[in-house]
Amino acid sequence: MRIERIELHHIKMRLKNTFITSFGEELDRECLLVRVYSEGLDGWGECVATRVPGFSYETVETAWHVLRDFFIPAILNRPISHPRELKQHLQAYKGHPLARAGLEMALWDIGGKLDGKCLRELFGGEKHSVPVGVSVGIQENPEAMIAKVGEYLQLGYGRIKIKIKPSADMEVASAVRDRYPDINLQVDANSAYALSDAPLFKDLDSLDLSMIEQPLAEDDLIDHAALQAQIKTPLCLDESIRNQRHAGQAIAIEACRVINIKSGRVGGLTEAIAIHDCCLREGVPVWCGGMLETGIGRAANLALASLPGFTLPGDISASDRYYDPDIAEPRFMLNSDSTIDVPDRPGLGVDVLPEELERVTVKVDVLT
Repeated sequence: MRIERIELHHIKMRLKNTFITSFGEELDRECLLVRVYSEGLDGWGECVATRVPGFSYETVETAWHVLRDFFIPAILNRPISHPRELKQHLQAYKGHPLARAGLEMALWDIGGKLDGKCLRELFGGEKHSVPVGVSVGIQENPEAMIAKVGEYLQLGYGRIKIKIKPSADMEVASAVRDRYPDINLQVDANSAYALSDAPLFKDLDSLDLSMIEQPLAEDDLIDHAALQAQIKTPLCLDESIRNQRHAGQAIAIEACRVINIKSGRVGGLTEAIAIHDCCLREGVPVWCGGMLETGIGRAANLALASLPGFTLPGDISASDRYYDPDIAEPRFMLNSDSTIDVPDRPGLGVDVLPEELERVTVKVDVLT
């Protein structure tokens, strides 16, 4: 395919509820959409960079600049036979994985449409529906967290992840476990702690958690290995895993027993699949993380999670978890067994709604 035109859409969408983590609060989510045109078709990608450099050093403004001035010119009006080739076209540039991932997703979408295949088929996925859970942001007190968890259990989510931070950790997690002794429960620290906090994590061992996600610094595999050796609860790495090499190193030094794969964090779906394959060979379970995606990114996550190594529930959730309305259809619905169906139409398998897109658009740029 020859890339004929690319549009960048900066959008701003109101979340149904403020989402609070150790990084901060988010109510209006900003991100970038990438629309690629080739051979009479178009493909969509979602760059999950946000307004502030919290989860990543990238923001919507830096991603806009890097995409417009470097990444897009590298492929515009050039033939690309497969989305995996994007890495070669961008090899002169360092970093900016979120921007790379948004552009690559659009190539996967249009590539699937040209081949008449859904992403699950292109990836070699096996599952037609995938297990999912819900991520619950930090609440004002343990009682509020218990109430919020109860709401999601009533909706049918079979796995609950709660965000923690210093001063909102053991008391909150204990309260949730006491109220719901049998649920699949995990906690996510988003790098808010240090190895000196090991006593806290030893205490968390008593709560029968399925895992503790990213407790320590994102650039520190050594301390995670030291912490994992001291506790029985499996550690899961998120921000620390930027590519297949990092995944292999983390496994080799036993820095974790589970890995969270986010295609945005690792620079795209191609690298996400490579990490999955590495973990599958090593017998390390993986699950698909979420970044408050619209239906575009959510569709890609579902296709990724259809691969056989994704044996644990992902942070994908139904379409109505974050937005009402979303900008894409069909809406993803939670099944009675806490799964969501994987799209089976060509490409991502979703259509962007022009009127909803226009409603949330901040600015647009067209590159030809």
